[in-house]
Amino acid sequence: MIFSSISFLFYFLPILLIIYYVLPKKCRNVVLLIASLLFYFYGEPKYILLMLFTIFQTYIFGILIDKYKNKSKIFLAISICISIGALVYFKYIDFIIENVNLLLKNKLSFVNIALPIGISFYTFQLLSYLIDVYNGKCKVQKNIFKLALYISLFPQLIAGPIVRYTDVEAQIEKREHSVEKFAIGVRRFVIGLGKKVLIANICGEFNNAFFASSEKSVLFFWMYGISVMLQIYFDFSGYSDMAIGLGKMFGFDFMENFNYPYVAKSVTEFWRRWHISLSSWFKDYVYIPLGGNRVSKIKWIRNILIVWILTGLWHGAEWNFLIWGLYFGIILLLEKLVFGKILEKIPPIFSRIYTLLIVMISFIIFNSENFVQIKENLLGLISYKNIPIISLESIYYIKSYLVVLVIGIIGATPLMKNIVTSKKIEKIVQIIEPIFLISLLFICTSYIVDGSFNPFLYFRF
Repeated sequence: MIFSSISFLFYFLPILLIIYYVLPKKCRNVVLLIASLLFYFYGEPKYILLMLFTIFQTYIFGILIDKYKNKSKIFLAISICISIGALVYFKYIDFIIENVNLLLKNKLSFVNIALPIGISFYTFQLLSYLIDVYNGKCKVQKNIFKLALYISLFPQLIAGPIVRYTDVEAQIEKREHSVEKFAIGVRRFVIGLGKKVLIANICGEFNNAFFASSEKSVLFFWMYGISVMLQIYFDFSGYSDMAIGLGKMFGFDFMENFNYPYVAKSVTEFWRRWHISLSSWFKDYVYIPLGGNRVSKIKWIRNILIVWILTGLWHGAEWNFLIWGLYFGIILLLEKLVFGKILEKIPPIFSRIYTLLIVMISFIIFNSENFVQIKENLLGLISYKNIPIISLESIYYIKSYLVVLVIGIIGATPLMKNIVTSKKIEKIVQIIEPIFLISLLFICTSYIVDGSFNPFLYFRF
């Protein structure tokens, strides 16, 4: 079940909200826990047992780590091995077998096991909980049902943001509910839904048309690069907005996950604005434990490359993701060691163009299926193999999707936010906003009912 589906929008969510607010406050965590497990069961019925096992082992090892301080490191290591082992098996085993076969010329059979939805996200959540218990940053949760709610909470279960236990520990025990907070949640959810359905999905249609085209041009390659940037951003930030909005409807405050990354003036700044929960997770639980920047330069370079290789692999068991992560690691090192200060001194328009170009190349790599496709899509930007600058087919598709691409470009900047939050038009916004949100929900529903292109990219992570 995805948030941008009729079954969620008009059945699951309304019924859950009614039950949640009708029952006494003391029952609300139980309602959310049952609903979250049902939500996961609907999408992955055969993996609900894996989810329950994950919750149980996290609960047991959390208690052991807290109770037996002299052996806490051993218990932490065992739990990490179990969790990472499950992640490696379900997500990377066939990738490992494929590359072992290529390297050693073996013929090992593939496991061909389906990837449990959201395993990368909830694995990182339980790891952060156990590590924080071990380091004394949070108290162990001795109520298994409350811990289960943290791990399985449906708004952020399958695609983030990666919520840490320290951020919601107090909210699980007691959280604020109000009409104002609920309204903010609804507003955030509907805007996120609009991002997903009306921009990301339509950009996805354009990208599919690009791959299906036999008359590509340089202009078409560039428009594809822009479109894939917009699709990935609005797909994931839209889902994060919906998750944050749903959290507020149920009284939770989740961290922000995006902060207009496409206005960044360096790749370093871009990653402070993009997928913030993942970046901060790797910083706190991998980079700093490795020594961060408080080590020799060689080890510091090693630490950065390890983090970015892991970041790439976290996104998927394919070489394009590994190359994508390593690409960013190298660019970030170059900024820190070579031309970071130059970017600070040149006019912002040039540093932004540089950042957008680097990011566009990265997402072309990210969205490619193999090395051949990476090569063709990158070289196509510079008229590889005498590709024409423009073609009739590319003009047709650009005209068809230009409005959405322009709206996406504007929406990826703070321009509209600055306008609607201006005090000069505050009263006008208060009148128009409800009409706008209702209209947006209606249009999104129409697209969904029509059976339009409606995938979710981050389900595979």
